[in-house]
Amino acid sequence: MTSRAGVQKAGFCGIDFGTSNSTVAVLHGNEIVLAPVEGDHETIPSAIFFSFSEGPLFGRRAIQDYTDHEPGRLMRSLKSILGYGLFHEKTRLQKQNLALSDVLGLFLAHLKKKSEGFAGRELESAVLGRPVQFIEGDAAADRQAQDDLESVARKHGFRNIAFQYEPIAAALEYERSVRGEETVLIVDIGGGTADFSVVRVSPDRARAADRAGDILANRGIRVGGTDFDRMISLRYVMPYFGYGSTYGEKRLELPGAIFMDLTTWSRINFLYTKSALTMLRSLRHEAAERDKLDRLLHVIEHRDGHRLIGKVEHAKIALTEAKTSQIDLAEFIPDLRIPLDRKKVAAAVEPGIARIGEAILATLKDAGLKPAGIDTVFLTGGSSLMPAVQDCVSRLMGRKDLAVGDMFGAVGKGLGLDAQARFG
Repeated sequence: MTSRAGVQKAGFCGIDFGTSNSTVAVLHGNEIVLAPVEGDHETIPSAIFFSFSEGPLFGRRAIQDYTDHEPGRLMRSLKSILGYGLFHEKTRLQKQNLALSDVLGLFLAHLKKKSEGFAGRELESAVLGRPVQFIEGDAAADRQAQDDLESVARKHGFRNIAFQYEPIAAALEYERSVRGEETVLIVDIGGGTADFSVVRVSPDRARAADRAGDILANRGIRVGGTDFDRMISLRYVMPYFGYGSTYGEKRLELPGAIFMDLTTWSRINFLYTKSALTMLRSLRHEAAERDKLDRLLHVIEHRDGHRLIGKVEHAKIALTEAKTSQIDLAEFIPDLRIPLDRKKVAAAVEPGIARIGEAILATLKDAGLKPAGIDTVFLTGGSSLMPAVQDCVSRLMGRKDLAVGDMFGAVGKGLGLDAQARFG
């Protein structure tokens, strides 16, 4: 895209800032493609590692350095705290106090720089993806979450900003493959949210500027892969670290909030405080199972929380391909490897799966349709790969022929198509 004077015009992009992974779609030649944002990778884990020896690191490098026990602080799942007061609170990182909004800004600036290098032009216009609900059941907080994300994007050089629902973006990408008119149920389950849309798509409809009339229903719930990690960990891992254990003569249970924070990606860093350690050390003398509390203290003292939940995530992901896996805790408890299979995972995550099923049925009702009225069920989002999720969708829709797109790239590409329609 060049002006008559030969100067490159500012360009546009679509940004899928995800709880677990992020992508950026740009115009390359005449095609909307995902930019390589980490080496040759078109996806990047939404992670920042504040190393004590060098500047902030991003994505896979961030996770690897943390995993290799490099000293520093790992930050993940920042999307989960958009809209909350916590987003503007400051924390100590690399000899400076940074608000979490500043941390997110560093990540967005990194995405912008990498994608501009690939596109060969400044990117001043963006369509940002958003879940149907950032924060479930709180309209004011949901608006605040979008405002927070927009404010960070503007601060880092995006002048023209629009938002699009992530499942609608996935529908725009899916539409490129259809030959006739279809009514599609989009099931988009990512790291932090599950979104559902019923949309009419066709080659002719794709040329329309206004697609509002093609959106028959939209719903979203705050259930995603990080919630599944938490449920699996609470059921199979945390009991080894004192979850459900008691202390004192009255046999009171150890504070459950500690374990909720330790199994929630976005809250782990807030356990690393003197007050949390002081409280746990004071309970140690009265603990019925002192060895378990000692393990818990060791994790918090050494800031190993992300490493611990990462073991759960790794075992969960392995079950998308294999029928069995194991949660390898030998790093924390010698020779302990907890066997896991699809049935065990399904049992642990059943509350989340049930909510997904309820949301699908409610979305169909909103659209005035029954399962038979849906031509195609299109799955996207990394957590849609989970066998328990796919079994639920197949059962409710009465079909096994689920359309599976680019689990990590469909939303980003759709956002790029939307950006092209708005800003191209």
